[in-house]
Amino acid sequence: MRQSHEVKVAPQRDFRPELKPDSLALALLGAANAVARVRAGAALPQALSGVFAAYDAAPQARGAIQDIAYRTMRQLGRTEVLLGLMTSKAPEPAMLGGLLQAALALLDPPEGTAPPYEAFTVVDQAVTAAAAHPDFAHAKAMVNAVLRRFLRERAELVQEALRQPLARWNYPQWWIDATRAAYPQDWERILAEGNAHPPLTLRVNRRKTGVDAYLRTLEEAGIAAEQVGPAAVRLAQAINVSQIPGFHEGVVSVQDAGAQLAASLLDLKDGMRVLDACAAPGGKSGHILETADVDLTSVDADPVRLARVGDNLGRLGLRAKLVAAEAQADGWWDGQAFDRILADVPCTASGIVRRHPDIRWLRRKSDTLQLATLSSEILDKLWQMLLPNGKLLFVTCSLWPQESEAQAAAFAVRHNALRLDAPGQLLPASGAGQDHDGLFYALFQKSAQ
Repeated sequence: MRQSHEVKVAPQRDFRPELKPDSLALALLGAANAVARVRAGAALPQALSGVFAAYDAAPQARGAIQDIAYRTMRQLGRTEVLLGLMTSKAPEPAMLGGLLQAALALLDPPEGTAPPYEAFTVVDQAVTAAAAHPDFAHAKAMVNAVLRRFLRERAELVQEALRQPLARWNYPQWWIDATRAAYPQDWERILAEGNAHPPLTLRVNRRKTGVDAYLRTLEEAGIAAEQVGPAAVRLAQAINVSQIPGFHEGVVSVQDAGAQLAASLLDLKDGMRVLDACAAPGGKSGHILETADVDLTSVDADPVRLARVGDNLGRLGLRAKLVAAEAQADGWWDGQAFDRILADVPCTASGIVRRHPDIRWLRRKSDTLQLATLSSEILDKLWQMLLPNGKLLFVTCSLWPQESEAQAAAFAVRHNALRLDAPGQLLPASGAGQDHDGLFYALFQKSAQ
């Protein structure tokens, strides 16, 4: 990303603009605000929460801001290169650059997709948005000039931009290189999958209904869907959870089809003592308790995210012991060993970028080694908490071998652990009858001695 030579002043990110609450101008400015917060190091969900609070945004505005922010994150590399071709230096403050990138993301949607708004409307509302913010109201003429130039010269500008990998793939160069090195045959498909819009996949609670019965319920409600896993149903169109039949009653939960494999791999039996380490937001904890009547302890280092585990279990009518603690510590442990341990360890999350497109811009190449080291510490500590003959399921949503297969192989050697059948590396995939993120599974059994 280019650096600006201008003197930077403290941005007024909490400034509340006087714009119509349902206007595209407000949505563009909110998305620009979120992009600027991500550039400053915030994760996109937290960035959006800050914007919603600052703007006191109504539900309709929140939806539009979120949609544009996610679109912009998926096309951040391409819009960055396009801006570089049309401006002499990076626009400042960062929120002005975010506004231009958000507008360009709407004007230049991915190939094969229709623009969500008319071009003249985007330009007009982007200029209105710029004029409404004191930090860059003076730049409204520049916003107008840049966007109109893009519309005039779009074919030539896009052709020139796509010569750069940043624009072609919408990933940092190190990420492109790492993917190509790890998957020389599949790297282009993997990068493309990460840029796709993710599906809304549900997990059917088979304590309450079956997949076939729930598909009929959806059909009766006029909601198109198909089965993409043993208990996984993918909706043809994403909708608000409030509109999903049975959601509030715990009949279904939102969970990627690949993530739904964990509970079955654990080979759960009623009465077992089970640990879900790094449990937030609780999807796997809920699935464990839907699968068998077990004594479950759910641990997470973040108390706020741990509260979401409790909320999700409450909606399902299920209970677990919730512990706010770091999994690699043992001060929280009562000394009683577990029959089964689910270790969904920290990682770069490179396998779930279609759901979290900001990750690619927040991560650094050095994060892979740091997170792999932390994960190995967690796995070693959890192994001590496992009963003889017990099973530990190692899960990561990473695509990098250093965090997945290499980690699993090294763990097996360190502990002389028996490695059982498990899927290994799942590459992100979508299509008829399947749709899942990129995840890795390795299952280990402890010796009886």
